Amino acid sequence: MRVNKQGERSLTNQARRAQIVQVTMDLIAEQGYHAATFQAVAKRAGIASTRTISYHFAGKDDLIAAVTTEIFGVIGSFVAGQATAPDDPRDALAAYIRAAVALNDTHRTEMKALTSIVLDHRPGGSRPYDEKQENTAVGRVQDILERGQQARVFRQFDPWVMAVTVQRSLDGIAFLLSARPDLDLGHYADELVRTFARATIAIPGGGS
Repeated sequence: MRVNKQGERSLTNQARRAQIVQVTMDLIAEQGYHAATFQAVAKRAGIASTRTISYHFAGKDDLIAAVTTEIFGVIGSFVAGQATAPDDPRDALAAYIRAAVALNDTHRTEMKALTSIVLDHRPGGSRPYDEKQENTAVGRVQDILERGQQARVFRQFDPWVMAVTVQRSLDGIAFLLSARPDLDLGHYADELVRTFARATIAIPGGGS
């Protein structure tokens, strides 16, 4: 199929924009959010002038928004590719923990970059990205816990507090991998599954 000059320019612009987003993500994962200046991104991407970046992005907030959108897309695709959550809440909780650990293992650059953005990016003085992700993730775990309580396979506890505790143990994996890149994540997942199984299990005749 023949592509006219305008189409060629469009494809070139899309490729350049994607390159800038990827280079920015890599820089943030390697050196932290503050290292991803337009000058550093241009140098890493082999771009002669930061004007090329400004052509595609209105400013750093716009660029970081594009990076975050890309990361959320990766996370969404990963989650969608997982097997359907088991009906049994105990198995569903274990599956969620293992999937989250696997995500951090197979997409280390994306998760490390997202962690740095969550901690340091302040567009307009707000923190919209971590709140969006946190509310979704914690809500998913809370739903599993509430289903388990309704089915009487989980003991009585505050499901929101437990959900936050579960999610925090997963959110910190990117930090752990920075200090211990050879961390056995399979073992880590096994330990988390056992820990939260003991923390949530309903003991017959044992009350709460």
